[in-house]
Amino acid sequence: MMQKCNTFNIYLIKTYFLEKNNHKMIKKPRLLLIIKQKYKGVINMNKFKKLGLTALAGSLVATSAYAGEVTVAGGASMGVKNNSGTDGGKSWTMGNQLTFTGGGELDNGLNVSISFVLDQGDNAVGTAKDATTATGEAPFDSHSITVSSDELGSVTMAGEGGSSAQTAVDGTAAGDIFDNGFGISSPAASDMASGGLLYTLPSMIDDVSAQLSYSPGGSGKESASAFNLTYTGVDGLSATYASGELATLGTTGDAVTMKASYAIGAFTAAASQTEVDYDASGNADQEISSFKVSYTVTEDLSISYGEETFETDGSATDEEVEQLSASYTTGGMTVSLSETEANGIDHIAGSTGERWKLGVSFAF
Repeated sequence: MMQKCNTFNIYLIKTYFLEKNNHKMIKKPRLLLIIKQKYKGVINMNKFKKLGLTALAGSLVATSAYAGEVTVAGGASMGVKNNSGTDGGKSWTMGNQLTFTGGGELDNGLNVSISFVLDQGDNAVGTAKDATTATGEAPFDSHSITVSSDELGSVTMAGEGGSSAQTAVDGTAAGDIFDNGFGISSPAASDMASGGLLYTLPSMIDDVSAQLSYSPGGSGKESASAFNLTYTGVDGLSATYASGELATLGTTGDAVTMKASYAIGAFTAAASQTEVDYDASGNADQEISSFKVSYTVTEDLSISYGEETFETDGSATDEEVEQLSASYTTGGMTVSLSETEANGIDHIAGSTGERWKLGVSFAF
């Protein structure tokens, strides 16, 4: 039978897609039908049917393609703060960030995932840090790739923004409240350069998890390694021990972190201590101790009080920071209020500072 009409090229392509089933990613096949118009003319309808059958048969030996899943999570915040004794009075703050995550499971059982963060100004340098034309890597932030399986654990390589096994857990129990515009320096920590590796071991002992990390050496730095162990075998309890190397030439040493938290009813108590010991006698060793007590008033409302103490060898005065805070969460929005006080800033007796801050953050 002859008929005048549009003619088409017809393609059937076998591909695969990933579908969640019982919290697992299941690979399933699908056929894609692609029809392309070529020109107007006269075609033989019997040949047209044969063409369709030939395309279907060819699809059975088509090369398989792998597909994964990509998700985007975001966060934003706005706030107002005031540090006592500063010129200009109150100041307004804002933050915004997008995290892209993608990955999938290969036929050999390995899971591969990537993470990429957009955070305007985070990696900018110089005086134009907050400008859209800033130099550096802004607005690009942390990025990494992870390969994992239940039997082998997971290996993460961070191109930027990675944590060593010690810095992954060295945040103080109070939440690093020293970082509130008082000029108190962050404690030294184990190094993790770009291209470093963080290995999370598979579960081998019930209620015990472990991580190892390696940071390659470079200009002015030696290679550095670190590890951490966490025990959660008692209901409500989490206890962690971590140790890592400081690799900068001239200030090499070790950083050790110990921390624990215990939750009972509406109360949670946490404590931590980090000690930094330098190899060279000319560097002052550090010790940072902290505690925090939190009370969950309702499912949405909580209040907490925390303290941090910074001791440095050779200094007669310790730096001390305390904070009282409250937060209320509804849906994807959290409203927070805090009052922070610092004493002995720069290890100088009588040097004090105060800050209050009101903020709202959004997660989506």
